Amino acid sequence: MTSLPADPLAEGGIAAFAVALRNGEITSEAVTKAYLDRIAILDPKLGAYQHVAAETALATARAMDQLLQAGTDLGPLMGVPVGIKDIFAVEGMPTTNGSQLETADITGPEGEFVYALKRAGAVILGKTKTVEFAFGATGVNGVRGTPWNPWDSKVKRAPGGSSSGSGVAAAAGLAGFTIGSDTGGSVRIPSAFCGLFGHKTTVGMWPTDGVFPLSPTLDTVGPLCRSATDAAIVHAVIGDLEIPAPAHLAGLRFGKPNSHFFDNLDPEVAACFEAAEAALVAAGVEIVPVDLPDASERAVLFKNIVPAEFIASLGRERFQADHQHMDPVSAARAGVGLSVDAVSYVAAQQRHKALLWEAAECFDGLDGWITPTSPCLPMPVSEVEDAAALKLAMLPSQNTQSANLFGICAISLPIHQFGASLPVGLQLMCPADFDSEALAIGMAMEAVFGDTPRPDLGDFVA
Repeated sequence: MTSLPADPLAEGGIAAFAVALRNGEITSEAVTKAYLDRIAILDPKLGAYQHVAAETALATARAMDQLLQAGTDLGPLMGVPVGIKDIFAVEGMPTTNGSQLETADITGPEGEFVYALKRAGAVILGKTKTVEFAFGATGVNGVRGTPWNPWDSKVKRAPGGSSSGSGVAAAAGLAGFTIGSDTGGSVRIPSAFCGLFGHKTTVGMWPTDGVFPLSPTLDTVGPLCRSATDAAIVHAVIGDLEIPAPAHLAGLRFGKPNSHFFDNLDPEVAACFEAAEAALVAAGVEIVPVDLPDASERAVLFKNIVPAEFIASLGRERFQADHQHMDPVSAARAGVGLSVDAVSYVAAQQRHKALLWEAAECFDGLDGWITPTSPCLPMPVSEVEDAAALKLAMLPSQNTQSANLFGICAISLPIHQFGASLPVGLQLMCPADFDSEALAIGMAMEAVFGDTPRPDLGDFVA
């Protein structure tokens, strides 16, 4: 059997890597080579990457080592290898947007966010796979391939979408962390399905130029990491902020929604959430019921906003001419946009703006709301890979879409250590622009919940 190099950031994450790098105990080049070797060994079966830029990554890593030796320190992300979802333009790398259709012109040139990562000294390993045009919650892509969730080597299970490759790459140790986008749950769902920490940022906090515009109204950029601490470091570096310290849980008040978010729960999801809730209460958190704006509206609002904006981005003629070459589930969801009239679109936008205010008022006296991230465990890909399974394929986003419509930030952290056979996520939603506070709470929760098991990758070694 091929020898699998250890994951260089598995113990201690970004912070420990930064210390070791500056102490001369490791080099970015050696760490980058280890990740490239892991990709070569594991990715033939996992299929997390659409494009691997090995030569460019090694050259960048060597440059970071030389800069550091010369006395130039770019900060905590300097030399850290990262994978980026393939709806982001990265100079010198192809952009497929998860499609066979040629749409790099819509994504445009490299944007400010990727440039910020480069400016911070991050080493871009390559582009991770995505649901076609980021339009899907399960992670299935029938035209470019669906990554294999590393938590089950026997049954190919949904990795979560649409940042599917980013979830698998981070969970399997094929990057120090990864970048995704979240329009209705596309960072949080793969985080929940792959046993990771995910951060859905407040709309507008991070720029989205150079990212395929699925829905300019709701699109956000966010990291998928193996810990809240790593996500807090990424947040601070990109935003030029202080790294938040863990919050004190005692005295915090969380709202637990009275409706919608606890429908359709798999028994293991319900049991893990109840155990996590009990752990929070034992740590001094007060959990109270809260009535939120009618979350059942989400289906109508998403239908009248997201598909319409997608069709506007892609172009009606291009979609009608080529939709038969798209993944059937993504095409079915996108095709709804053809029938959205102007009145319905404007009415949905008006209701969306009203919801921003209504949701903000529901945080009065509360530090956040807690729910399961997804109501279900990762399902077999075979159950959700065609248009006939559209209803089931949309189930993972039942609890995530509301945060996008409410214009707030959210995190997802793993709680399957409370007894589930597959990953389960807990979602914390916080007010708009309270991203630092959400991450601080996430770090404190992580300490209370304890160590998260990692997937056994032995059967994926090529």
